[in-house]
Amino acid sequence: MPLSFLSETPAVMGILNVTPDSFSGDGLSQVDSSDMAVEQSLRQAERFLADGADILDIGGESTRPGATPIDAETEWRRIGPVIKAICRDFPGVVLSVDTYKASVARKAVAAGAAIINDVWGGLADPDMLSAMADTGAPAVLMHNRSKPSDTIIDERLGGAYVAPDYENFMDEILVELQDLAASAEAAGIAKEKIILDPGIGFGKTDEQNMMLISQADRLRTLGYPILLGPSRKGFIGRILDVSSTDRLEGTAATIAVATMKGADIVRVHDVRAMKRVVTMTRAIMATGV
Repeated sequence: MPLSFLSETPAVMGILNVTPDSFSGDGLSQVDSSDMAVEQSLRQAERFLADGADILDIGGESTRPGATPIDAETEWRRIGPVIKAICRDFPGVVLSVDTYKASVARKAVAAGAAIINDVWGGLADPDMLSAMADTGAPAVLMHNRSKPSDTIIDERLGGAYVAPDYENFMDEILVELQDLAASAEAAGIAKEKIILDPGIGFGKTDEQNMMLISQADRLRTLGYPILLGPSRKGFIGRILDVSSTDRLEGTAATIAVATMKGADIVRVHDVRAMKRVVTMTRAIMATGV
């Protein structure tokens, strides 16, 4: 693999939400003290790394359906001290910053983040692709046709972005992911620095979300590493009829299949359990069964 953190795949990316309104209920910024948020983040980072996380993904703005957008200053105020503290206390850690704002991405990389993870594929901020190119950081480009104003909210199962119409879902996803990569390369981002994410949970039906996992091997034919992020997503809750805090088994099933289908990175909340799922699945695959 062209990226060192993908030497053994799938790499496990642990989600560290520095937000008060994460859909999964795991946000760390539940108090008004930035010092407390940093301390909580350091403890979770330490736990994730001990549990086998290969990457830590730090986000300061919730992307759950119905979430209130925040400005770049607020987002950086949340995540800046956390990025600096983790880089200080855990030298060599691979940090990803989950942001769609170019100014935040630039500051994050300057502070020690190694990857820029954009849920809008570099399209929400006209300066984002150039920021990615300038920093030289690997860029995760996510497919996202969802509309923030077009959501369905369920108090127990969580919200969902309404899925747009597709004539041929997988074919269109492949074309649009290829277009994202082409735009990134045209902006000066090296091909070997591009990672594609099909956007599970963002403007897809439950069946389409499952197709993205079961047909992840088709996504890899594009020639870029693939990130899948099914962890605790709404489609798991709707299929199993469980809340966001009770989706461990459902997530484990998705991660096992994602591993079998060749995902390069899996983005998860429950690092310890999902690292074990990945390890066990790879051991089975190694037998040729």
